[in-house]
Amino acid sequence: MGLPSPAPNARALVTGASQGIGEAIARRLAEYGHNLIIVARREDVLTRLAEELREAHGVTVDVHACDLSIDEEVTALIDALSDVTVNILVNSAGIASFGPFVKQDWEYETNQFNLNATAVFRLTNAVVHPMVARGEGAICNVGSAAGNIPIPNNATYVFTKAGVNAFTESLHYELKSTGVHCTLLAPGPVRDDVIPESEKSIVDKVVPDFLWTTYDSCAHETLAAMARNRRRVVPGPLSKGMDFVSTYAPTALLSPIMGKFYSKMG
Repeated sequence: MGLPSPAPNARALVTGASQGIGEAIARRLAEYGHNLIIVARREDVLTRLAEELREAHGVTVDVHACDLSIDEEVTALIDALSDVTVNILVNSAGIASFGPFVKQDWEYETNQFNLNATAVFRLTNAVVHPMVARGEGAICNVGSAAGNIPIPNNATYVFTKAGVNAFTESLHYELKSTGVHCTLLAPGPVRDDVIPESEKSIVDKVVPDFLWTTYDSCAHETLAAMARNRRRVVPGPLSKGMDFVSTYAPTALLSPIMGKFYSKMG
């Protein structure tokens, strides 16, 4: 077992590649010699990243700037992939909202659902059929430990991530005999190595530094898990703790506590 080998005519497609987990995974894949298609809204950021990775690793990096919360732009990306061999897919693009659902901006909530769930669903469908036909490929969808339980004041995000979690783990079992790997990345909070005090969120201030997972460490663990065709990867001590508690703690006890905490982030 392992990831598909780098090939001149193949591409690893990474969404949300302009920052965070998506950027870190794109960097790791380029380091391993994979040619890339990087996707996010900010073309200028993608272009700078592409130039850096080409120069550092000698790989081909194609930039596709689009908004995956817009159905037509997802369709355009899928159409652009029609003559491309995508042997690795990482669906990392996502957004969140906090606070009571009834007070949220409906347009933003709809965009969140489209980006976090519908785009993942559509892009997975677009690449999995050719992967199965070739008998090789690897898919990673970024869900969340937050998708394990009901969390008041984070309802839409939890809705989308619960779906991604269940969808990806179901596909993992469906694809086991096909040669196509399918792994769920279910992180808790992940961040850069160092956060300036002025930029720290309430989570940054409450959780000790040693419990955090960096984006690069998360990327390393994720690609290793994909290579081994693990069903689920939960990187770092904080994420593992969240995953354990959210799986085994009584919902009636945990959900109100989580809801109170998340209400402070809105």
